[in-house]
Amino acid sequence: MQAVLAFAAALVALRLGGALVRRWRERHAPELAAWAASLLAYALACGALAWGAAAGWDARAFRAYYLFGGLLTAPLLGVGSLLRAGVRWIGAVGLAYAGLAVGVAVAVPVAGSFAGSGIPPAQDHLDLVPARLLAILGNGVGTLAAVAVAVLTIRRRPLGNAFVLAGLAVAATGSALVGLGEAGTAAVFAAAAALLYLGFSAPAGWRLSSSSSKSDR
Repeated sequence: MQAVLAFAAALVALRLGGALVRRWRERHAPELAAWAASLLAYALACGALAWGAAAGWDARAFRAYYLFGGLLTAPLLGVGSLLRAGVRWIGAVGLAYAGLAVGVAVAVPVAGSFAGSGIPPAQDHLDLVPARLLAILGNGVGTLAAVAVAVLTIRRRPLGNAFVLAGLAVAATGSALVGLGEAGTAAVFAAAAALLYLGFSAPAGWRLSSSSSKSDR
């Protein structure tokens, strides 16, 4: 059952990421590409959860989960937010970071056994430098950028930014509560992906009251 729920969460995040890819192909806005990459990484992290729940955790499933969930999702989200705010050079930084993250995830040794049940804690299998330190910095900076841009522009995109902030809060809760297991974490991830998608897709000016809604797109 845990594997089924985790796989369902992966499909939700994949569907939403694919919708953002279609929007990017229509508008060619660079922030949509970064946000789509973030949600697709999120989908692959949920897929790794399903892998671990179904076949048992091993170094391969753990590397995939750590790469896509621990190293890529939040930084790419922050890159998209900064691109939306007009910081165009951050796109090159994001590409360089993604390449570094992939290299680290593939190259670093994974220590210890995976005999226990549930999501393996990173501190039991990875050294602080470079993998865990890179994840701490990437997640911290990416989340801070996304929150800062959402707060600073909330008057222009009140409903959309409220969804983004809610999605970030839900995602942070899921990351903190590793004890929920694969199914619980996947359910939280699916909810966060849905909230983030709503935030990315809401036109500027949308409010809770339809009478006051307007679109700049």
